[in-house]
Amino acid sequence: MKRYYIIVAVLLLGATACTKNFEKYNTDNTGVSNGQLSPDFNDLGSYLTRAQRSILNFSGGGDPNSYQVQQNLNADCFSGYFMSSNPFNGGINNTNYYMMTGWNGEAFKVGYLNVMAPIQKLRQNGYDTLYPSVWAVAKIIQVAAMSRVTDIYGPIPYSQAGSDKTNLPYDSQEEIYKRFFLELDTATTNLQHYLAAADTLPFTFANFDLVYSGNFTKWLQFANSLRLRLAMHIVKADATTAQAQAEKALNSANGDVITANSGNATVTLSGSFTNPLVYITENWGDIRMGADIGVYLNGYNDPRISKYMDKATDDAVSGQYIGIRLGSITSANTKSDYLDYSSLNYKDGSPSFTLTTPVQIMTAAEVYFLRAEAAVRGWANAGGTAQELYNEGITTSMTQWGATIGNYLEDATSTPAAYVDPKNSENDADAPSTITIKWDDAATTDVKMERIITQKWIAMFPEGQEAWTEHRRTGYPKMFPVVHNQSAGVVNDTLGVRRLPYPQQEYNTNATELQKGISLLGGSDNAATRLWWDKN
Repeated sequence: MKRYYIIVAVLLLGATACTKNFEKYNTDNTGVSNGQLSPDFNDLGSYLTRAQRSILNFSGGGDPNSYQVQQNLNADCFSGYFMSSNPFNGGINNTNYYMMTGWNGEAFKVGYLNVMAPIQKLRQNGYDTLYPSVWAVAKIIQVAAMSRVTDIYGPIPYSQAGSDKTNLPYDSQEEIYKRFFLELDTATTNLQHYLAAADTLPFTFANFDLVYSGNFTKWLQFANSLRLRLAMHIVKADATTAQAQAEKALNSANGDVITANSGNATVTLSGSFTNPLVYITENWGDIRMGADIGVYLNGYNDPRISKYMDKATDDAVSGQYIGIRLGSITSANTKSDYLDYSSLNYKDGSPSFTLTTPVQIMTAAEVYFLRAEAAVRGWANAGGTAQELYNEGITTSMTQWGATIGNYLEDATSTPAAYVDPKNSENDADAPSTITIKWDDAATTDVKMERIITQKWIAMFPEGQEAWTEHRRTGYPKMFPVVHNQSAGVVNDTLGVRRLPYPQQEYNTNATELQKGISLLGGSDNAATRLWWDKN
């Protein structure tokens, strides 16, 4: 990890800095004026591509520093996918629940500076009225990105972001989600009108579209899939709205959801831009596989294991697929202690991950599991039985990764493995769950849910933000408790981190409105307070 907080980060962004001064910050970041960008629609190219590259941030010319603290040392680890081999801050940091002020604000900053600001510039340049189909894509990107921000912090400034207010008010998460659904309404309506009219644009949109290369039908499918994801997020907080929005997403009259891997939402890379997760793994060695994903894949004899992970080369575990337990790296460790445990698959065989691997946002497999849950809940338009959709989710994931499925769907005996760390028996742990793979229609609803979410979690790899969100929402998959908890009793060992505290810059520049936001949160501004949709 480089120490990268130079001028942009130092000046950064409380809500006032982030969301009020769009013109200033956007011009500062691009280094060119609006007038310079206007010819040949270069303003669209600059602003829209920046927003796409910032959902998981790699917009800084390929520099992965931002992503490392936006997601990798937070959600990626809390999700059970990864764990750092590096004892940052003397072994006391977010991975053992000592919440680092310098890490906690990055996702907030990126959301406003790199997503909201460029999209606001597109509105100022008239794209919302001149090219509604393009504006639809911009709003889908905004919802995809900012839903991650609110799911990290809770209430955030949203409805008045970009206004001339000196201090921006916070919205409750409930109101933010309502706004997301309305924004997706606008986006899907615009896209349906564009597709029905077979209109053309005076520019080649594919030049600016890093996700679907100008395919508006696929953007419509992603919008519906995103609506389904967000609807399921809120099912415990507002079941009525959740069902209505999910059924709307799945209503074929509104366009399809993602049903094939060709429709997966991934951000392509080119030029100096590299996949930040792969870069951090390969060049810095700061991140290795988590123990949780390892014991599930090992216990299930899952053929995706060699697609996800490289074998360990450490003498103690050479040739094994083995990760590191969350919170096990302390001041007693050096980075080299666990450096040669399993990493992301970037070197064994034909690697699944290279520096040019597109950044994954949402997949067809995830959508099948969302539909399976909808079927379990008895909602309309799921498009199949829970068993059919569950099996299709697994099959689609196997196809995505080029894994041979064999008799995996019929395996009714394999369960997650126990964890054994030959370097430190303090880290040993019994298997976290006894859930099996094969669908059982006679099982209880809770067992069905654990089965669906466990396989969904496996399939969503390596996208740790959504995996962490789903774990908080459902409690699945069952994971190991943190080994060493440095939260001074604030965060429960087993429940884990529920959110990130607000950035210090908000306390410095927007304190009055922030305090109102904390009131909307309904608890203290710490890592243990549950979000609106995060019910017990």
